[in-house]
Amino acid sequence: MIRVLFLCTGNSCRSQMAEGWARELLAGRVEAHSAGTNPHGLNPLAVRAMAERGIDISRGTSKTLDDVLAQTPLDVVITVCDSAHESCPVLPGVRTIHAPFEDPPRLAANAGSDEEAMPHYRRICEEIRAFVADLESHIATPAR
Repeated sequence: MIRVLFLCTGNSCRSQMAEGWARELLAGRVEAHSAGTNPHGLNPLAVRAMAERGIDISRGTSKTLDDVLAQTPLDVVITVCDSAHESCPVLPGVRTIHAPFEDPPRLAANAGSDEEAMPHYRRICEEIRAFVADLESHIATPAR
């Protein structure tokens, strides 16, 4: 079983979605975790986007990298935003893969309502699903 951590800035949206997809799509093959470089709580619209796809991430909590490392060793860290990639420490023996996704809250900043914001969350949710569905090939690809 491959132990994977999805890392973003807030551990509120993208990394939580990635963890949810990995638990759903890769159960038994990947042990998925998520964390943030500056965690600040679960985003309710991310929860909603995932729930629309039948995946409940509502019990997720925002964690730091140290929180996760205290509980389990890791094989791979996947940074899902540029900020996390830039601040991710080098962890001996742990491979880092950078797979940046746009930030739904930033994309939806000018939305007048949750309904106007949701298309951004849905699009990023699907992009993350596609990446996670092919995660094992990303991990198998040699580091550059």
